[in-house]
Amino acid sequence: MNTLLIAIIATLIVSSISLIGIIFINIKEAQLKKIILLLVGFSAGAMMGGAFLHILPEAAEKLDIKLLGIILIIGFCLFFLIERILHWQHCHEGQCDVHTFAYTNLIGDGIHNFVDGLIIVSSFIIDFNLGVATTAAVILHELPQEISDYAVLLYAGFSKKKALFFNFISALLAVLGAIIGYFLFNTAEYLAVYLLPLAAGGFIYIAASDLIPELHKEKNLTKSLLSFLVFCLGIIFIWLV
Repeated sequence: MNTLLIAIIATLIVSSISLIGIIFINIKEAQLKKIILLLVGFSAGAMMGGAFLHILPEAAEKLDIKLLGIILIIGFCLFFLIERILHWQHCHEGQCDVHTFAYTNLIGDGIHNFVDGLIIVSSFIIDFNLGVATTAAVILHELPQEISDYAVLLYAGFSKKKALFFNFISALLAVLGAIIGYFLFNTAEYLAVYLLPLAAGGFIYIAASDLIPELHKEKNLTKSLLSFLVFCLGIIFIWLV
């Protein structure tokens, strides 16, 4: 079977993980509101864990540490700028129907998914068994990531179906990454290495600037501590997978 076709099938399987949010579809709004802040805490932890325990160590294997830091800061600043622009365009008098961090999260996740596609197709080109192992590894780390991404979109104001749809569209960028990576195999690895810290900067920005401040809004001490514990659980979960 053609290597590109295999890679496309693999990335479609990976992309389908984004539909895990369907488990929340039948949960009533009142029940969802009770757990949504906990999901936001888990999301913030998963993003921090993903950036510091997965993405940056992977990029550090190929990039000079100073250059890595520069790209990371550029990513952080870029997402800061994107959110400012989105807020200026879509929010009036401080009121937003949908929080702008929903869109920055989709952008950051899209970049990450695109890189996954580059890595998967490169692995299949080198060796079929390596491609299978890489796809399995991506699926494992995508499970908690996609749950957190879906939760962020819900909390930002998307409906459950809209959040599911846009999260899936973002996930499909892995397929685009596989196609581009196949035809640009010799440069795919270098492209992935530079995009990884850029995505990490976005995840750190969203977690630290948008999600953690939302957790601080909880006034009840018990609920606040529970949110913190779930935040730590998100980090641990990413570390374990």
